[in-house]
Amino acid sequence: MGYAEKRGNYWRGRYKIETGRYGTVTDSTGATIRFSNKRDAKKAADDAEAKVRTGIWRVPSSGKVAFGVYASDWYARQDLAASTMQNYKRHIEEHLMPSFETKDLHEISAAGIMAWEKGERARGYAESSIKTWRSTLHLILEDAVEEGLLTSNPAARRRGRGRRAGRSRNRGPEKKVTDALGILLIAERAALLSGRDDEFVAVVTKGYTGMRWGELVGLETEYVRPNSIRVEWQLYELDTGELLRCPPKDDSHRTVDTPDWLSRLLSEHIARTQPKPCPCHGRTYVFSGHRPANRSASTPGAKLVDVARRADVSTGTVSNVLNRPETVPSATREKVEAAIADLGYVRGHAVGERAAHWRRTGFATWLFQPAVSGWYPTKAPAEPRPVPLLADPWPGVPIRGRGAHARANWSWLPIAKGLTPHGLRHSHKTFMAERGTPPKLMDERLGHEDGSVQARYTHITRWMRQRLLNDLTGAWEASLHARWSMNQSSPVNVLGRLLRACADR
Repeated sequence: MGYAEKRGNYWRGRYKIETGRYGTVTDSTGATIRFSNKRDAKKAADDAEAKVRTGIWRVPSSGKVAFGVYASDWYARQDLAASTMQNYKRHIEEHLMPSFETKDLHEISAAGIMAWEKGERARGYAESSIKTWRSTLHLILEDAVEEGLLTSNPAARRRGRGRRAGRSRNRGPEKKVTDALGILLIAERAALLSGRDDEFVAVVTKGYTGMRWGELVGLETEYVRPNSIRVEWQLYELDTGELLRCPPKDDSHRTVDTPDWLSRLLSEHIARTQPKPCPCHGRTYVFSGHRPANRSASTPGAKLVDVARRADVSTGTVSNVLNRPETVPSATREKVEAAIADLGYVRGHAVGERAAHWRRTGFATWLFQPAVSGWYPTKAPAEPRPVPLLADPWPGVPIRGRGAHARANWSWLPIAKGLTPHGLRHSHKTFMAERGTPPKLMDERLGHEDGSVQARYTHITRWMRQRLLNDLTGAWEASLHARWSMNQSSPVNVLGRLLRACADR
């Protein structure tokens, strides 16, 4: 008997052609008929299956169907998350259509697909990316098989076919990771580059919780709780630039335990910044963007906070020197004026209204990567270049504006060259593995799911959680002591307070 299958907002009729092979009820052109209710779809499927049994059924793909036509129709029928739809669209338009658009479905062969893969590889694409695009092609053609347009899927590949013995074709470079001290130093540099403490708190939070980037950007204040963070939403950045508020990847809602010191760090950050609801979502987020919402409002050059760091005074003192110099002691005033001259500070530097959220590329390219490697990336016409610094105060204050490199007398050494923001997630998993954290607890913390029998028979106890929190606290305190041994102060306010507390102990 045929059956009705729910597909988004319509039903389609499915019927058995032969053992292991099913067809879909179509019209005279071979297009799937979309029924508005289950009963009609079931009736049409029963009629089609009756034709198969009486021998009057014919293959509905007797007419040619171009891949481009079918793929476009296939995409229109999908009803998936916006992020998945965006990825499918990119795979189809940018990588499948150029090679297969005008080909009839029956003309697509396994040899042709292998030639396409070879061409993509020759263009320099990563093996993992090519594998992803082939998976999308396989999915499209598999649906064509189910609909009776093809008898077999040419994108299916037998295990080991086309591989050299003992060699994985999908093996990529090893992901870079770092340790607790590396996280601390990267966080400090990111804060120096942005001119505020927010990036210090964010990098430390990511490094000690393993949260995904979208989950960190989408962390709302109501989900920061005593000794835990509830991962309930993420902000996913679409190609259009829109930040979509959606559930975390694979619906990995979870509660991440946080040690006392991290809970304090986050609560103090929220109290200090007093975040307001963003204009795009109407939600109050823990972290906000570091650049102006309108980039034309930003002008190059040193900021007021850079002068304050250079002179080792508050921003209020710098403001007094600029506006009411007679109220500032002469020695302090001279320090501030020297810092202004060294940095090339121009009064009236416009920063504009800050963007509500970080952008993945802006954060990774202009904050995280320079913090990790000590180098700014290529930005035409400029080549990659070291971050220009003034050596005092340690570990150096970034210089901005014209002639910055000529005035610099310091540069940063790499901490973990090649590390990405996602690499902090790998680093957190590696940290837990080093300390023998049970796999069940690691999966819960990272939002992974293990369907094995071993995982089903393992349970997380309070003692397991407390031991992990103790390990995280020990690593944090050790990194602070190591940083204090390098230099007992920091231009980053929040780290400076932590180092002074470390000295008192």
